[in-house]
Order: sequence, then C-alpha cells, then structure tokens
Amino acid sequence: MPVKFVFLVLPGIHLMDLAGPDQTIHEAIDFGADFEIEYCGLDDETISSAGLHFKKQKPFSKIKFKPGDYLIIPGAKISYLLSIGFKSNKPLFDWIKTCHRQQVVLVSICSGAFVLAHCGLLDGIVCTTHFKQTRNLQAQYPKAQVNENILFTEANGIYTSAGIASGIDLLLYIIEKLKGGYFAYQVARELVIYNRRHANQEQVSVFMQFRNHIHSGIHRSQDYIIENIQKKQLLIQLAEIANMSERNFTRVFKKETGITVINYVNTIRKEIISQFSKNRDFSYSKIAKEVGLESEKQVRRILNS
Repeated sequence: MPVKFVFLVLPGIHLMDLAGPDQTIHEAIDFGADFEIEYCGLDDETISSAGLHFKKQKPFSKIKFKPGDYLIIPGAKISYLLSIGFKSNKPLFDWIKTCHRQQVVLVSICSGAFVLAHCGLLDGIVCTTHFKQTRNLQAQYPKAQVNENILFTEANGIYTSAGIASGIDLLLYIIEKLKGGYFAYQVARELVIYNRRHANQEQVSVFMQFRNHIHSGIHRSQDYIIENIQKKQLLIQLAEIANMSERNFTRVFKKETGITVINYVNTIRKEIISQFSKNRDFSYSKIAKEVGLESEKQVRRILNS
C-alpha cells in the first residue's frame, strides 16, 4: 500500500509552509514513489495568512491512517495557534495524539510545532520551530527541549522543522529514508534545490554534496557524472557539457564545489561501490564495470581512500 502524506490545513496557514513540502512529495510521486497525498482541516472554510481561501477540507476525523503514514502540520499564524478558541479544540488534539499512538509519523513545519507542543507530544524531546518563535515555544511549553540553532529534529516518531526552506529539507530527508539517496537527489534536482542538508548541518547524501553553488554548467557536469558513473569520465567531455575549456572547467569546478573533478568522481564511485558491496551477487570485478573502473584493485583503492 502507498505511504500516505496528510496535510492538516489550519486557519491562518502559511502558504509556503504548505506548498514547499507538498510540491516535494508531488515531485517524488512523479518519479514513481508509491505515495499519496490527502488534505484535511476543521469543519469550516479555511483562509490562509495571505488571505487565500481554501474550500471546505475533509474533516480530520475522517482521515484513515496506517502505521508509517505521515501527518504534516504546516505553520499558521501564531496569534491563532495560541488563541483560546484553537486551544479549546480538544477533539483535534486527541486525534493527533491517537495518530501518534498508532505509529503515524508526525511532521511540523515552522510554527506547526506549537500544535504538537499543545498536544504534549514535545514534552521531553528535542524540537525546533522558526527562529523568531523558539523562545516563545520554550516559554509556552517549558517541558519541550527547544533547539534554536538547527534545521530540523527527529525524535520519538516526530519531526519538527525551523521554517519554509528547512521544511523542504526535511521532506527530502524523509524521502531519502524511504526511497534512498539517489532518488532524493532526483527530486531535489527537479526542484532545482541541490544543497540538501541534515538537521545538524551535515550533508545527508553524497549525491547532494558539493552542490551549494548556482553555476548551471557545473551542475550539468555533476548530473552527468552521477547518471553516467558506469562510463569512463573524460575531462574533455565534462568540460563540453559545462560549455567550457578543459582548463577553465577544472578551475571553476574546484572553485564552485571545493573539490577537484577526480575527487568528486571518486566520491560518487565510493558511495555506489559501497551500495553494490552489500549485494553478495556482485564481485569486485563486476562492481568495477558498474562504476567505470577497469580492475578490482581500483575498486579496493577507492574503498580504502
């Protein structure tokens, strides 16, 4: 059965908190991921923080989950999330807590963390929210362990993220866990977001490392290397893809990525070799052909580098 991602569309929702993660999942579906998306809300019509109206959403109580599905809570106006009217919606909070007990993964984007905190689900665990609201979250819910200098957190089946861009980071991280690093790289490339980072600012995948630049020619060459790693990587061909001379390509590649071309190629090779090595049906000689090498000795040398 497909993994279900359900967005809780609350009054005062921030459009980009919804749109970024939503588009990320849609791109994954376009690449063949067995995902599905639903939207739910309260019983009345929803108006976003920007004034855009949403038609009446499916009542949250009608959503059917299975363990391993995801409930995503985008951020909304703080004034609404801290209002007496919202805090008195006991059926909503009971439903969210039931979802957690049933092993539905909970994901908050930006100020959506306040919803989880009000459920008591952030008590005793590390969490985060938008940097302007971290102190407010800690003050309102002192049992939460609020971290104000992190992109996103993961604990006890709950993810929290710092803001719009980190919400996309988080969804790509989740996609990587579900579908693998190369798949997440494909989705990130489709979104034209190459530099995906882990919660602690470390890169989550070598396929997305060294992409924190905006040079389109270098990105094209990096895409070619990843997608054609089984071929011999010729400097003249990579330079042509980047529309540069060999000398200029070598210089610009190192300047933009912080790594030489050959070291980048071998970094990608090492990751793929490591993946193939887990399969007993692949000998080193067979793996060598899969990564554009000529001998088992070269494979071992890269693995030990």
